Amino acid sequence: MGAKLTPQILTTLERQAIEVPSWAYGNSGTRFKVYGTPGTPRDPYEKIADAAQVNKLTGLAPKVALHYPWDKVEDYTALRRYANDLGVELGTINSNTFQDDDYKFGALTHEDPAVRRKAVEHHFDCIEVMNATGSQDLKIWLAEGSNYPGQADLRGRQDRLAESLQQIYARLSGEQRLVLEYKFFEPSFYHTDVPDWGTAYAQVAALGERALVCLDTGHHAPGTNIEFIVMQLQRLGKLGSFDFNSRFYADDDLIVGAADPFQLFRIMFEVLRGGGLEEDSPIAFMLDQCHNVEDKVLGQIRSVLNVQEMTARALLVDREALAVAQKTGDVLGAQEVFMDAFYTDVRAELAAWRESRSLPADPMAAYRASGYAEQIAAERVGGVQAGWGA
Repeated sequence: MGAKLTPQILTTLERQAIEVPSWAYGNSGTRFKVYGTPGTPRDPYEKIADAAQVNKLTGLAPKVALHYPWDKVEDYTALRRYANDLGVELGTINSNTFQDDDYKFGALTHEDPAVRRKAVEHHFDCIEVMNATGSQDLKIWLAEGSNYPGQADLRGRQDRLAESLQQIYARLSGEQRLVLEYKFFEPSFYHTDVPDWGTAYAQVAALGERALVCLDTGHHAPGTNIEFIVMQLQRLGKLGSFDFNSRFYADDDLIVGAADPFQLFRIMFEVLRGGGLEEDSPIAFMLDQCHNVEDKVLGQIRSVLNVQEMTARALLVDREALAVAQKTGDVLGAQEVFMDAFYTDVRAELAAWRESRSLPADPMAAYRASGYAEQIAAERVGGVQAGWGA
């Protein structure tokens, strides 16, 4: 009990970097209403400016993920320079094949070769954006499936998906990667073309070593053991990235760790067990959240701090004591080792660590006191605020 963050643990935490998504700073809401808020960004530049505040105050968010075409600009090289000037880099490029009428019955899986070609070429455009921004990952999430039995040829759609992904993967160059995300339902309800980690794994395993799986922590049925999936994908060398968020019911996109901090702790323990924070780790950590009722910049600050806190607690697990308990069948002893680490309050130590790096001890309070929120509310007027689809 009362374990401390050792220099070795702090060194590991130094390597933690969490991408923040550009769309987290735009207006969002429910299926029924998109809410406007003062100071909401009007273009990708202002989204990046807000994201830079998160990194400035936490030191944890050095990259900003973009969504294409939501974050379309004329000159991505200029956007990259702007981000760099603010102390951040441009990260994952997320494709969009779910907001075009042609994709009503599928995009990469569509029966019509012309529609599939359009969807593939959209991903080629994303790769051109990657070339200009220096991004490593192309992340693909597909809102494709069917609502009724018999509506679609399930196997045919998998075959067409494989063919489409092969074309996209072949266009990648250098160290660029394809990361395929899965989601067990929504917007389709009878079947989804990439509903689980096994389907995503089967598709990317056929492509090559630079095709991996993205695990969104909100994309699972209730009761799913997400940390087991983390372990299995790491074991197979196919866990490429995380989309961190939190859920009570389905894909709620809430602040990570809000609904179940113990689950986040368990996930981070398996990440560490598999070497996910080692220097050569292939795993990219990203948030995927929509702040419908809370302040957006503060919501992102709170999120990255939650990930750091649960990572620190997971690093406190006494691995040697745990291994002994596991090998000797000491069920309660093993659980006590886990719970001792989880219940350790590391917030004061992390605050001191931040101060040692010339960061504010309390980033939330520092943001509130900075005047930034008031500044952008006064300046960002007279334009169309970014929201869903922008």
